[in-house]
Amino acid sequence: MKSAKPVNTPLANHFKLSKQSCPTSQEEKEAMAGVPYSSAVGSLMYAMVCTRPDIAHAVGVVSRYLSNPGKNHWEAVKWILRYLKGSANNSLSFEKGNLVLEGYTDADMTGDLDSRKSTSGFVFTFAGGAISWQSKLQKSVALSTTEAEYIALTEAGKEMLG
Repeated sequence: MKSAKPVNTPLANHFKLSKQSCPTSQEEKEAMAGVPYSSAVGSLMYAMVCTRPDIAHAVGVVSRYLSNPGKNHWEAVKWILRYLKGSANNSLSFEKGNLVLEGYTDADMTGDLDSRKSTSGFVFTFAGGAISWQSKLQKSVALSTTEAEYIALTEAGKEMLG
């Protein structure tokens, strides 16, 4: 990865990750057995939880395939690593005079290709720096974009009050 070209986004649109990309033959599974997928995803989770809210969604997506990752899933993990390489100088910082608490939410619509569930995300900032964030698959299938957004808003509200 030292010579890998940095990229500007944590996960590109061309990655259509699903269970269909998981290996089915014993030969494919053996080929993927030598790939440090679980270790890499675990390291990404550590970075995400501690200092990198910008990779929360991407790490959440690749972690869905820990039990049987395919080549496409591994390519997505390497993409995230390339993003981290290109954004290594990014950091969480707090502004001295801006003591404002703000929250932002978002959701996609049926983003998970396997379950058709949406992903909710939120971030809370204080003094310009992220203090709490989450990206997770919703528990039920939203029937509209509005419903998916309300579910995301509810999750953020629970975090804010909790």
